Amino acid sequence: MKMRFVGSTSSSGGCPTIYETERGTLVIQGMQITDPGTLAEAHDILDGEAFVEVPRELFKFLG
Repeated sequence: MKMRFVGSTSSSGGCPTIYETERGTLVIQGMQITDPGTLAEAHDILDGEAFVEVPRELFKFLG
């Protein structure tokens, strides 16, 4: 899968960052949520899936 950089609000090149794929999907780079209490509020987490947290201002790059 190929990704194209869309934008970032990081000044250091890290997260949060958003990418668009050739498949028409988005890839979000953010801080992984590991807090058990927060994850308990999530539904249907499958093996291999993770939740990441990104600030709302990142989505300004989506137009």
